[in-house]
Amino acid sequence: MPTLILERQLGGRVAGLDEVGRGSLAGPVIAAAVVLNVASLPMSLLSEIDDSKRLMPKKREGLLTALTACADIGIGHADVAEIDARNILQATFLAMARAIDMLRGVDYAIIDGKNVPPLSCSVIPLVKGDSFSASIAAASIVAKVTRDRLMRRLAAVHPGYGWETNVGYGTTAHLNAMKKLGITPHHRRSFAFGKRIFGKRIPERQI
Repeated sequence: MPTLILERQLGGRVAGLDEVGRGSLAGPVIAAAVVLNVASLPMSLLSEIDDSKRLMPKKREGLLTALTACADIGIGHADVAEIDARNILQATFLAMARAIDMLRGVDYAIIDGKNVPPLSCSVIPLVKGDSFSASIAAASIVAKVTRDRLMRRLAAVHPGYGWETNVGYGTTAHLNAMKKLGITPHHRRSFAFGKRIFGKRIPERQI
């Protein structure tokens, strides 16, 4: 289970940083930065914080609500236009920087993975960090719930793609819908899936 061992070793104000949506075919990439306030963090809550992928949706929603009372949270987005213009890695870095910039006085950012984004604080990459750091695990929960909520709202505006369940990822149903309906302004045109599916050009849905 994730712990606060690394955060305590570092000292100062430490943010966990994680992103959601890098591999999605539609929608933004979203990053969350979370500074857990140890003095007000119940041990019972700490024991429940885990990598968002290991938690059921209702559990993630409940944990996000609980975290807002005992953590400082920053959320950053990079939209589809920025993803297509910069590439997904650089757009992810942009979202992370925006998340960190929403918080004040961060000394260290512990980031899930091995890539080091340019941030306004010291960065410590940690492979599989959401399994070791409670701050990163908390950030993974915040980012996941935030993005899932956004994709469900977009699903109501653009029905037929199944975003309410696949949240923009390349499921068979989503790919088949793209062939039938075309793409929306929220689809990532720079991704290679377009050429693989259509050969030349993806038809654009008229909105």
